[in-house]
Amino acid sequence: MPYRTEALTPALLRGWPLPEPAGSKYGRGQVVVVGGARTSPGAAILAGVAALRVGAGRLTLGVARSVSVALAVAVPEAGVHGLPESEAGAVDGTGTEILGPDLDDADAVLVGPGLDDPDCTIALLRALAPRLGPGAPVLLDAFTLGVLTDLPDVSEPLRGRLVLTPNLKEAAALLDGADVDDGASARIAERYDAVVSCAGTVAAPDGRTWTVSTGESGLATSGSGDVLAGALVGLLARGADPAQAACWATHLHAAAGDRLAARVGRVGYLAGELVDELPAVLTELSP
Repeated sequence: MPYRTEALTPALLRGWPLPEPAGSKYGRGQVVVVGGARTSPGAAILAGVAALRVGAGRLTLGVARSVSVALAVAVPEAGVHGLPESEAGAVDGTGTEILGPDLDDADAVLVGPGLDDPDCTIALLRALAPRLGPGAPVLLDAFTLGVLTDLPDVSEPLRGRLVLTPNLKEAAALLDGADVDDGASARIAERYDAVVSCAGTVAAPDGRTWTVSTGESGLATSGSGDVLAGALVGLLARGADPAQAACWATHLHAAAGDRLAARVGRVGYLAGELVDELPAVLTELSP
């Protein structure tokens, strides 16, 4: 499919304004983040707080039971559900009925940050898929992307409302091991009927693509992708359509890195510091 590429500039985004945030926390969007294995609970924190930092109103985290109390203390703004886990601490895919009411009300759902076991991730996706509301966009990140090619029973029913945020390794997996080149995001978008943000390029399934015009090498740091995914799901919950949310989140993430590069250094800043920059960058782009 032929496609055209635009630069993701502040001017483009100002001409494509986000939906105005509503007055109540429910009107500003309800987000559910599912992830957070025992060995990597911080990923769910980064993603969830990033969603709030871009204006989502209500956050629910579904994480491994052994870390749920600690996460509830670390993120007092969130409702936290502990999910059954394997002996090694992976979220094992059972007990997802506890998330049912939150998934029913969710305006956007993110699955993936901090998951760490392929087989358990497959079980989790299969358990969650029937519980997802019919209209809410679904963002898949991290380990979920490594197993998605094996799960047509999950991906096919979600076509048209999927958003994917692969890194380069995950992008190759989504393309069955094919080389990841400049057109990889567009090929993934077409294959899964999804909006894709990968390595600074956003692609929509209709062939449109955008490339960030900012960003520093310091973004390649642990947890950075969780921040991007969280910002994106937060904008989805606010009512942005998937392509708009992906473009805005990808730019916000990169511009936050620029701000930290100027103040801290080109490398060495932390993903959690990216989260704290998001409101200021968002304000700079708002009318």
